Amino acid sequence: MRFDTDCLHAGYRPGNGEPRNIPIVQSTTFRYETSEDMGKLFDLEASGYFYTRLQNPTSDAVAARLCALEGGSAAMLLSSGQAATFFAVFNIASAGDHVVCSSAVYGGTYNLFAVTMKRMGIDFTFVDPDCAVDELDAAFRPNTKAVFGETIANPALTVLDIEKFAKAAHAHGVPLIVDNTFATPALCRPFQWGADIVTHSTSKYLDGHAAALGGAIVDSGNFDWDAHGDKFPGLTTPDDSYHGVTYTKKFGQGGAYITKAVVQLMRDFGSTPAPMNAWLLGMGMETLPLRMERHCSNALRVAQYLQGHGKVAWVRYAGLPGDRYFDLGRKYLPKGCCGVVSFGVEGGRAAAERFMAGLELASIATHVADAKTCVLHPASATHRQMNDAELAAAGVSPDLVRLSVGLEDPDDLIADLGHALERV
Repeated sequence: MRFDTDCLHAGYRPGNGEPRNIPIVQSTTFRYETSEDMGKLFDLEASGYFYTRLQNPTSDAVAARLCALEGGSAAMLLSSGQAATFFAVFNIASAGDHVVCSSAVYGGTYNLFAVTMKRMGIDFTFVDPDCAVDELDAAFRPNTKAVFGETIANPALTVLDIEKFAKAAHAHGVPLIVDNTFATPALCRPFQWGADIVTHSTSKYLDGHAAALGGAIVDSGNFDWDAHGDKFPGLTTPDDSYHGVTYTKKFGQGGAYITKAVVQLMRDFGSTPAPMNAWLLGMGMETLPLRMERHCSNALRVAQYLQGHGKVAWVRYAGLPGDRYFDLGRKYLPKGCCGVVSFGVEGGRAAAERFMAGLELASIATHVADAKTCVLHPASATHRQMNDAELAAAGVSPDLVRLSVGLEDPDDLIADLGHALERV
């Protein structure tokens, strides 16, 4: 089926007389007739459900839908995008290992990598996403286990050259993990460009209504873990916590990575999505292509308006001709560059704060990428923990305003922006 059809039907096919929508299985536990039946689940000898901390039918159906949209082999839902980022990396990297990461990433991701996971013994090297190939190559070490980047960086709006990063990762025998939150599979499918694993904060465009916190990981099934077995013993050697199962042998190249993340990491960390949240996500994905088309068209109009306003110092949006990432945007995001626009107000940080205070339709909120327009000053919020050098590396200037353009009438949005700019 084509993409728009999969948004409605992938992952769940009701039988005769069954619910047309994915059912909400709001239960922590599942009943079995015998201990032997349940034991097979604990030994990974049978598929099924016994405790929602690991798997739930509602979550699995929605994960299967997202897997189809991304063109992957397996997927899982988590309680948040932050959990998805952590699981995606920690599933293949542990104490003593190293990861290469684009410096233009969400502030929460940077803190997770540079602070928390560093305390766990995993080292990260942050590279300019626009660096030359030889500079990128020089960042790798013998103990590198993955490369990480964002399709469209939050909030710098850098467009990742996925092919460049994928080629570098594969040359060193490691997978490329791409956070596809801002683009969604409606605008970009990173697997088509060489990425191996995709993550999402499903709380954003996939849900679309700021109603349900969630995250997801999708595996392409393309990375050959066995070919680099010495780098990934967690996948290619026996797991003593499951009676010596070897994930690549038991579940194959397309199932090993997600299976390990579910039965091992979800078992131990419990970052489980609520079935109701999974159901809301599934409903949100049904309208994804329609919403993304409107987000993109609204954002382009707003970006064009801001670009021509005398009190706006600069505008960053890959859909604008002349933008630094316009060519990469046309390559990777031909259907649009999402609904987020970053810009600076003449007068710097203080002027930006006065502008935001003058908005009436747009809300000042730490959220982004949903139906209603919201605005944020990242240097004071999501990237507050970074010093000036780290902010610069992430592409976040002190005057940067992140505007998440919603689904309102664009003329109303432009009028609100105009009134607020007049007060600066």
